[in-house]
Amino acid sequence: MIDLLTDTFAWVQQQLFEAVVQPLMFALGGASLLEDGFAATGWLLVGLLQIAVMLLLIAPLERWRPVQRIADRQAVRVDVAYTLLHRLGLVRVGLFFAVDPLWDALWGWLAVQGVSGFQLDALVAPLWPGVTDAALAGFLVYLVVFDLADYLLHRAQHQFNWWWALHALHHSQRDMTMWSDSRNHLLDMVIVDMLLVQLGHLIGVAPGQFVAVVACTQLVENLSHANLRLHFGALGNRLLVSPAFHRLHHSMGLGHESAGRGTLGGHNFGVLLPWWDQLFGTANFRTDPGPTGIRDQLSQEGARDYGRGFWAQQRLGLLRLIGRA
Repeated sequence: MIDLLTDTFAWVQQQLFEAVVQPLMFALGGASLLEDGFAATGWLLVGLLQIAVMLLLIAPLERWRPVQRIADRQAVRVDVAYTLLHRLGLVRVGLFFAVDPLWDALWGWLAVQGVSGFQLDALVAPLWPGVTDAALAGFLVYLVVFDLADYLLHRAQHQFNWWWALHALHHSQRDMTMWSDSRNHLLDMVIVDMLLVQLGHLIGVAPGQFVAVVACTQLVENLSHANLRLHFGALGNRLLVSPAFHRLHHSMGLGHESAGRGTLGGHNFGVLLPWWDQLFGTANFRTDPGPTGIRDQLSQEGARDYGRGFWAQQRLGLLRLIGRA
């Protein structure tokens, strides 16, 4: 089954590349980058599929059982712009030109020194004797490993003042919807994506598997951010992050604070699996978390401005980073 899905995706990617991307690259003088253009086409295709699932499946669920009435449609439209920027591969293109060459050079140098990553799926294969599809087994292993990495990175975003200064933009949305997952500062996006790519190098995840892991994780994130009154029951909430579980993470005064008012920390950092929150003691299964946002947005707490538009949000994030906002 996994092979059929992989082959189908590869065929569609090839068709899209030959019909649209390759002619455009030739027209723009990018013939020397065709291999990278083909990889970018894969990310573009994944993004298009994700957006289709969001519009066809998650959006109707939001209309069916919304948690709250949307009060600020403009703020949601800005989140849509973030989603298009991130999911259609524009961030990946920026990383390719600005950062990837440096990391490629580092991994090339390490290879010359005899240092390279290892194949995690091959190491754990003996533990999966009942799984006949090796590709599926490898995918599941990488899914869990990357989810643990996501949990640790997410906790770090809430632990260090400098990182919270950037990540706070994500939590400043008072009208959270399925589009809010991609509402992040660009520098925050670059840091997280860069670290996850290096993890992929280290544990030997194949490019196709990496794309599949990221795509599945992001779709669950879209669902967990949805304006949707839904939990998965006492057992289900402990197996997969639900909209109710993650909404508490965005709850004002609960999700991003702990050990006292205004102290960085919080609850429910899990991205795909709530296992890590349960294991490390950060889980909170309350189902009435209250409004989303950050306490300092309230008028009685100073009414901090996180920006209305995309560029204002990016500028204010950098000013918070240097202690000027």
